[in-house]
Amino acid sequence: MPSEKILQQKQAKVEALTEQLKGAVACVLVDYKGISVADDTQLRRELREAGVSYSVQKNTLLRFALHNVGYEQFDGVLEGTTAIAISETDQTAAARILGAFAEKSEGKFTLKAGFVDGVVYDADGVMALSKVPSKDVLLAQLVGSLQGPYQKLAATLQALVEKNESAA
Repeated sequence: MPSEKILQQKQAKVEALTEQLKGAVACVLVDYKGISVADDTQLRRELREAGVSYSVQKNTLLRFALHNVGYEQFDGVLEGTTAIAISETDQTAAARILGAFAEKSEGKFTLKAGFVDGVVYDADGVMALSKVPSKDVLLAQLVGSLQGPYQKLAATLQALVEKNESAA
């Protein structure tokens, strides 16, 4: 049986992880075995720049924290080496970055599962999420598609004005 001090440290870790998960809009669990230190450093940098928290966690502690926030569905994937990426603002950032990294790693780095806004996804679902553009890109595409007709209308009206001026 662990000492009281070690038990308190583990409980504090579970509590901190639980609080992170409560504030998360998205979370991705990965199996990181087989990647190099340089690759891991690059991955952590990309995640940090996107505002995603990434850490390696013990499966038991992670299981307790996930259960504390109501995600018992992850018990089946909490085996082997596990790292967790948590995003508090962008629903697809963690999946996008980790999905791209998993594709490049040729099986050394794999997605396990995740959730976005309370919806749980398996590894294939997380990979599908990784293909979705970021919220900013989607908003820019929407604005661009809305501007198109107005720009054509403005160009047509300007052509009419110029035609009427030249005729007068």
